Amino acid sequence: MIKELRLKNWKSFADATLYIDPLTLLIGTNASGKSNALDALLFLHRLASREEVFQAINGDDDITLPPLHGGAEWVCLKPYKQFTLEVLADGVEANQDCRYVLTVQVNQADINIIDESLTLLTYESGSRLSPEEKTLFSSDDDWTNTCFLSLFISISLGKSKNLIRDRLFEADVIISIDYFLAQLKKIFIFDPIPSHIRGYAPLSEKLKTDGSNIAGVLAALEPSRKEEVEATLTNYFKSLPESDIKRVWTETVGKFNSDAMLYCEEGWGEAASHEIDARGMSDGSLRYLAIVTALLTREKGSLLVIEEVDNGLHPSRAHLLLEMLRTLGKERGVDVIVTTHNPALLDAAGGKMLPFITVAHRDGKTGVSQLIQLEDVNQLPKLMASGSLGKLSTEGRIEAALKREDAQ
Repeated sequence: MIKELRLKNWKSFADATLYIDPLTLLIGTNASGKSNALDALLFLHRLASREEVFQAINGDDDITLPPLHGGAEWVCLKPYKQFTLEVLADGVEANQDCRYVLTVQVNQADINIIDESLTLLTYESGSRLSPEEKTLFSSDDDWTNTCFLSLFISISLGKSKNLIRDRLFEADVIISIDYFLAQLKKIFIFDPIPSHIRGYAPLSEKLKTDGSNIAGVLAALEPSRKEEVEATLTNYFKSLPESDIKRVWTETVGKFNSDAMLYCEEGWGEAASHEIDARGMSDGSLRYLAIVTALLTREKGSLLVIEEVDNGLHPSRAHLLLEMLRTLGKERGVDVIVTTHNPALLDAAGGKMLPFITVAHRDGKTGVSQLIQLEDVNQLPKLMASGSLGKLSTEGRIEAALKREDAQ
């Protein structure tokens, strides 16, 4: 699992670290830097998925790969021309971590990797201090601007281009690098769009980033797995609407059974129950079902990232959403990062989630974005004594406290 992401001169950040827990809540006002931080995860995922560094930032003509927000023009903190991303992630062994560092130079339309390294950190039993460090890979002038992460996929398939040092072919080193690479590939930026979910979807193995094919993914599951997943969907969906939800399921349609539709059966007291398909479901219901589907179908070790996770959800259901994310994420071994502006969700989080809430905040003097653990806000105990997290957020008192700290 990815544990930390450090951002240096990336977009609106000068030097900030996002700590990633099993469930991480990222909060902050508009334009505070939340999306900028998450864009770094998307960029790293694209590199690990064999995209060249230029396309990973600027996208391409294919609408399936849009540019990062702002593209190359805004990928570096002004007036700098380079950025560095540093990732701390699990190593193969329980007492190991991997630290990956990537530095990219950006000059108008010219984007070059100028430094890249991966280091294995091995800790003594029971201690996370002073690890033994072993360099698994470091960049070489012979192949500047070649992304090692993308290149290593070719190496692991036996298609080396003789651009990597001989020691990388040691079995234990290759295993460690491949393990780290897999963690970046498992990052999934998910933005379910209800209008895209309402139609028929082709049978699919992988969920799309807009959730448009959830019916196709569910219908394509092996029968016993499909039954299990749909029962879990039904269980988590039951408490969301006012109606009595009896079942959620998918069926293949058409002459060749190559497409699928999402259905649910609902009832009202003594009235007869009736079936509706995705075309008749509310936006909030479809987003919620898509998020549950993502958690149920992502592989173990994935990092699921969802912005504005509670869009379309009634405030009284915020606690159901939070409990679902926490429970299913733990059961499935999937870490989750969400952003929210919803005070009801913060109230549902309560004091127990304080260590896992990060505030994105713009420094009052420099305008640079910061990532601050909520529990590290100096005035937090006094603030919490005067109201709930949701109330503090609604009244802007968390941001006001951070501004006072900036001024000191």
